[in-house]
Amino acid sequence: MARDYLGRWGESLAAAYLQKKRYTITAANYRSRFGEIDLIAENRRFLVFVEVKLRKNADFGQAKEFVDRRKQERLKQTAAIYLSQNEENTKQPRFDVIEIYAPEGMETKYPEIKHWEDAFE
Repeated sequence: MARDYLGRWGESLAAAYLQKKRYTITAANYRSRFGEIDLIAENRRFLVFVEVKLRKNADFGQAKEFVDRRKQERLKQTAAIYLSQNEENTKQPRFDVIEIYAPEGMETKYPEIKHWEDAFE
């Protein structure tokens, strides 16, 4: 329960970050039988599928490193379903990872946010 709450907090930080960068949040926590996409956002050119990773620090590697090939494939499959259900959106799809480092969890006053555009190979 606390972990879910912390995850949602991280996703709300990522959404606010994207909105400041002039993205529009199209969906949050979009689910399919393959998995979940944390955020779907768009700007003038792209429809962006965003994986949000929240960590206390990078001691065991950057948060984006935890989005392995298997996770990427599940995200791509889920995105394909979203695209098939939203055919009116003709923007170029892109996959991003947003890392949030919050050493004191939700008590962190200034979490560090890193945005990795086009993060999948």
